[in-house]
Amino acid sequence: MNLILFFIFPLVFSATEKYDTGFESFPPESKAKFAMLDDVRILANGLLQLGHGLKDFVHKTKGQINEIFQKLNVFDKSFYDLSEQTNEIREKEEQLKETTSKLQENNEELKNISHQIHSQVETLLQEKMQLQVKVGKLEDKLTHITEGQNEGQEIKEIMTLKNFVEQQDLSIRHLLKVVQEQHVQLDHQNVQIKDLEDKLSITGFSESVKREAAANLSFLHTRNSTDDIQQNENRDCSDIFNRGERSSGIYTIKPNASVTFDVYCDITTDNAWTIIQKRTDGSVDFNQTWDDYVKGFGELTGEFWLGLEQIYSISQQAEYVLRIELQDWKENVRFVEYMFTLGNQDTNYALKLSQISGNIPNALPEKTQLFFSTSDQNSGDQKCQTETISGGWWNMVCAGTNLNGKYNKQRPRTKLDRRRGQGIFWKPENGRLYSLKSTKMMLHRTDLESFD
Repeated sequence: MNLILFFIFPLVFSATEKYDTGFESFPPESKAKFAMLDDVRILANGLLQLGHGLKDFVHKTKGQINEIFQKLNVFDKSFYDLSEQTNEIREKEEQLKETTSKLQENNEELKNISHQIHSQVETLLQEKMQLQVKVGKLEDKLTHITEGQNEGQEIKEIMTLKNFVEQQDLSIRHLLKVVQEQHVQLDHQNVQIKDLEDKLSITGFSESVKREAAANLSFLHTRNSTDDIQQNENRDCSDIFNRGERSSGIYTIKPNASVTFDVYCDITTDNAWTIIQKRTDGSVDFNQTWDDYVKGFGELTGEFWLGLEQIYSISQQAEYVLRIELQDWKENVRFVEYMFTLGNQDTNYALKLSQISGNIPNALPEKTQLFFSTSDQNSGDQKCQTETISGGWWNMVCAGTNLNGKYNKQRPRTKLDRRRGQGIFWKPENGRLYSLKSTKMMLHRTDLESFD
């Protein structure tokens, strides 16, 4: 712009000097030339103003570019810091994975040792009981001994047996001490895994690592049945809660007149529930035979059916509440609670219900015996088509309520799928059909003070 002005102004000044001496004497053609000179001056002024405007615009643009460069520098620094932090987090994640793997190996070793000790303790207890029986018999004989020769021989045998029993007692005490040490180690492992879980929740590590830590934690919550030597056996999850446990997990129980078996206890701040059925993702096939439903199947840490015989043994101890929790595909959670009675295998595990609370319409007939059926054993009067039977349940109508039906990865879209029993359903008598995403059935003892 300055160059343009540099060339224009000399032309203007030279033209002014050339025609300044005789303006009046010039002819009309010269006056036309002066008019052109005025136009040139106007053009020069316009160009000068335009130049100033362009100069201001350039200055403003430079300022904006400088601000952009400053922001880019700040962004580059922030991105670099984030990259460094990400690398640190990845390194910590690898370290935690290695630590978790080592802890899991240690837990497996401790578990094997605990099982071995438990087997030895049971063997010693059986031998002790046998010896006590023998000693009792010998003592009875001793009271009836009349001959002096036999008396000395019997006393010698008794002393030998007593010495042997005392040695066995010492061995049992030693094994109990070892078991206690194993429990201390398991508790220490429990603390370490809880710390790992806290770190995992803070840094947002992968779900696979969380599942490994959760598996280790659930193992540490499992109580070895050698605790029965030191205290009374747990008869259900309420006993476990009353003895101070406040963490949900797998525990061993022994209901009255039954064998020991593992259950999953859902422990809250107020009480504990014994889970008898759980479905979440379809990882376990519930279309099983009658024998499978009697014995139980699945994994207690995932989907499972506890077993009709186990449920029966728990329910015969006292009065229990049956709670059923349902979740639909819109993540809505509902529940219903019943008082109930359950028959044994001779009655096809007949179930009789009486609803006491809930926030969803009841879908199971009350005060009516419901017989358990599977695809290979139909215990009721209903003659359902094979395609409508999936899983075992207390069926009253075909393709009705069935919480053990075939699991679908998505909500059934057509009436044909629902008629075929393809899915988990809750069907009130005069209501619509609820298609469910997950279910949970659990028991809670009501008469805590009157346990026979």
